[in-house]
Parts: sequence; structure tokens; C-alpha cells
Amino acid sequence: MPLPSPSEIRDAYRRDGFVVVRGVFSAADVAVLAEAFDRQFQAGLKHPSSFRHGNFHVRVADDGNLGHTVRMVQWPSYGDPVLNAFRQDGRMLRLLEPLLGGDLKQIINQLHWKPPGAAGGDYAFHQDSRFRRPREAYRNLSDSYVQTGLAVDPHTARSGAMRLYPGSHLLGDLDLLPRASILGSGIAEEALERHGLDPSRLVDFEMEPGDVGLWHPYMIHGSAANRSGRDRRLYINGYVRGADCDRGEWTWRDGRPVPLGEPVLVHYEDLHHRPEPHYVTG
Repeated sequence: MPLPSPSEIRDAYRRDGFVVVRGVFSAADVAVLAEAFDRQFQAGLKHPSSFRHGNFHVRVADDGNLGHTVRMVQWPSYGDPVLNAFRQDGRMLRLLEPLLGGDLKQIINQLHWKPPGAAGGDYAFHQDSRFRRPREAYRNLSDSYVQTGLAVDPHTARSGAMRLYPGSHLLGDLDLLPRASILGSGIAEEALERHGLDPSRLVDFEMEPGDVGLWHPYMIHGSAANRSGRDRRLYINGYVRGADCDRGEWTWRDGRPVPLGEPVLVHYEDLHHRPEPHYVTG
């Protein structure tokens, strides 16, 4: 199946706040990506608690149902050439260029696992804009930033696919969950109703392996626990127009890949004060 045209991607994204592009990566590509996920998961399990080395971060947890497990890994691309190649693949640029141009930084590079039966596998409704801090570092957020997710496994309602509220990207930044953590705090629809939103309009962000989903920083979304019999892995990469962001690693300049060098400031505020490997407490 041919990929949609740049104008089709742009029009769908601007209208709905999200778009799924089918079959961007082949089954062979997904198999290579799955192996990289498995390597990172097994390496992460060896850490007794969450671990950080610069921007590289492994989030582990002792799940009430699963025991010791890995929730996510941030910025694995510093040390994994396979994952680095996927985030800079020309097929990703083809999806992003109609929306952001060819001079792009990255502020999200993350492996995410949602295993079946996990005690804390749900994510409350939220907007990614809540994590774009400090505010002054992210200019023109509505037009300059796109989140992407590359599916490694089927993303269905049963496996805990994201649920999206079409058109909510036009509502701006809402105070959906001002203080609580989004992980494991329930996917209650009351948060939507408090803002006059109708939960019946929610749709499932369903994807098959190799599909790539794009969503807006103001898109309201959440996800329930995985009730299927297999994992739900997602490779999340968030891109921003370079001229509109003071943070992030350059990914492409004029459409050409930029190699990773020494880590630069992204989200880890103590990068230059505590760059050494260490375990995270609290």
C-alpha cells in the first residue's frame, strides 16, 4: 500500500490532531526493532532501581502483579545504533517534513512497554503539552512539535491502545490533571466531563506493527491497561522545529541526519551537574 501524500498527512493531522500512516515499516524492520527492545529490556532488568546516565534513563518498577519490570527507557539511541537509525530514518522525515520542515530537533526518544496483567498499566487522560517545560524553551508549541509512535505490536482496544479525543488539539492547553502522575492513576472520563467534553467522542488509536501514528501536543489522550495476551511495545519519538526550541538533540538539518555527540539539555535539568551514572531515588 503506498504511503499517503504529504498533503493528505498534513490535512488529516490539522483537521483531527492525529493521523495513523499504515505500513511505514516492513515486517523485517519491525523484527529488528523488536530485538532492540528485547536487548534494552533485559539490560534494564539488571538495575535494582531506576538508573540514569546523562539523558539515558531506565525506569524500572516493582509491579504488584509482574514483579521487577522495566516501564520505559529514555534516549537509548546514544548507545544503540539500531534504535538511532530508526529515529532518523528517511521514512520518518517524509511524514514530518510536511508539518515541520527539514530542520528538526528531538526532545523525546523513548521505548515504552505495556505488558499484559501489569498492576499499573493505565495512563490518565492528559496532553503532552504538560511536559513541555520550561515554557519559554518551547515556542509556537501548537505548530512546531509532533509526537510519533512506531508500533512494534498490535495496538488495539484490548491491548491498551491510546484513546484520543478528535479535534481536542484546537482547545489549547487544558488543566486536565494538574498535579497527579498520569501513570496508574486511572483513565477516568470525569476529567473530560469537567471540561464539557463528551467521552462518547473518544476513538481508539489502533495500529498494526510497522504503522506510525502522529499526534499533536494538545491532543487529549489516555490509555487503559493491557488486557490482551501479549505485550504492547511502542517506540516514541517527539520532534520539534529547531528554530522554535532551545532544547533537544538535532536530528536533521536541511533534511540531513545529524550524528549524536555529547548529550545536550533536553529534560534532565541536572545534566551538567550530575552527568555520571547513578541510581535515581524518589
